[in-house]
Amino acid sequence: MRNFNRHTLLSAIALGAAGFVPLSAMAQAAPAMGAPCCLAPAPITPTTLNFTVSADQKKAPDMATMGAGVVTTAKTAKAAMEENARKMSAAFVALKAAGIADKDMQTSGVQLSPQYDYTNGTRPRIVGYQAANRVTLKLRKIDQIGAVMDALVAQGINEIDGPNFGIENPEAMLDQARGEAMATAMRRAELYAKAAGMRVKRIVSINESGGYTPPQPMPMMMARAAMADSAAPTPVAAGEVSYSIQISLQVELEK
Repeated sequence: MRNFNRHTLLSAIALGAAGFVPLSAMAQAAPAMGAPCCLAPAPITPTTLNFTVSADQKKAPDMATMGAGVVTTAKTAKAAMEENARKMSAAFVALKAAGIADKDMQTSGVQLSPQYDYTNGTRPRIVGYQAANRVTLKLRKIDQIGAVMDALVAQGINEIDGPNFGIENPEAMLDQARGEAMATAMRRAELYAKAAGMRVKRIVSINESGGYTPPQPMPMMMARAAMADSAAPTPVAAGEVSYSIQISLQVELEK
């Protein structure tokens, strides 16, 4: 029994020695902590196409905006304001008689300022006062704009800015321009993709700009006598207004 145990123990030691691997060898065989076992493939940069297209829609205007005002001067502030109020009140009566609704008339500014004499190199002195009253109008009858101008001048209005023509509800025109611009953009994208031996995979981004910006009105200082004595109304040509939509498109291409 004692010999059997000694033999068994020696056999176990021999087997253990045969399977023993030094720690230094294990450390050399194992990868370092944190070191990748394999390299990830480099990301593929997608092929993209960027361009900008625009589309316009033109139409005869159905409304216009216009500024009108009266400027008066007098020796005293009270006299200047009273004369100004009289003329502007008469102008409002003329506007209502021409069919301009109250909602289409809005006072845009009232001013009163002293007038100075700077001559002879002396200290400036007040020699009078200037009063001004301005109103912004929306005119819905294009063919009556000239007659409205004449009626205003006949009542003492001596400043007129405009008219600036536009469309009351331009969204339908803008939507049509958007559709045309987008159709052109996609057609152009397909053309470029085909020429490059690729196809459009997806739209990455769409950005829109544009619309309608009316031209700045040119102030017209109109002499009352010249306008009032004219037999025919002031001629006004409405022409067409244009609305433009610009689209910047980015698409991704693939083989």
